[in-house]
Amino acid sequence: MYFLPEALDNYVVAHSEQEPDLLQQLTRETYQKVLQPIMLSGPYQGRVLSMISKLICPKSILELGTFTGYSTLCLAEGLADNGELHTIDINEELVDFQRKYFDKSGFGSRIIQHVGHALDIIPTLDKRFDLVFIDADKPNYSRYFHLIIDQLNSGGIILSDNVLWHGKVIEPLDKKDVSTKAVLEYNTLLKTDNRVETVVLPIRDGLTISRKK
Repeated sequence: MYFLPEALDNYVVAHSEQEPDLLQQLTRETYQKVLQPIMLSGPYQGRVLSMISKLICPKSILELGTFTGYSTLCLAEGLADNGELHTIDINEELVDFQRKYFDKSGFGSRIIQHVGHALDIIPTLDKRFDLVFIDADKPNYSRYFHLIIDQLNSGGIILSDNVLWHGKVIEPLDKKDVSTKAVLEYNTLLKTDNRVETVVLPIRDGLTISRKK
């Protein structure tokens, strides 16, 4: 979803960093071979993720929701020397697709793939993280937050995608709409939990930056 007029949005994109060739290839193949290619972060948001990661220079990144690996590679661009990125996705059919592009990128040896339910996998990761990107099933966003907050280093960042949820966050809530209800609860959690400070960015479908105090 775009919150700026199309012409202004086009100007913003045109005056931002360009999408790397490898990610263009990944996008093309995703649209050719994978269902729901709209789940890709896309070139502009990808450059935003890359820039944030480069500013943080994290030694360790956790990503919830790999899909075909687009956002993974954007985040990996900011990894500190010898840093590593753990990414979790439930779809085992995409593992080889992801790995092909990870290895082409030069970050392959530092990207660790995990397949399964993030709620089960996160507790098994005996690591602390500098940067976490949450872009998985919306009903579990709050549960993910509570799982990872103690594994996040002081000053660490949580990036949360889709927090404006197609604009539904300001519409009357359909009680049957589980995902919108979950996003609303999650946004309230980030605003009220005194362990983090949060700002919402109206980028694409909404991106929240939360910093652990």
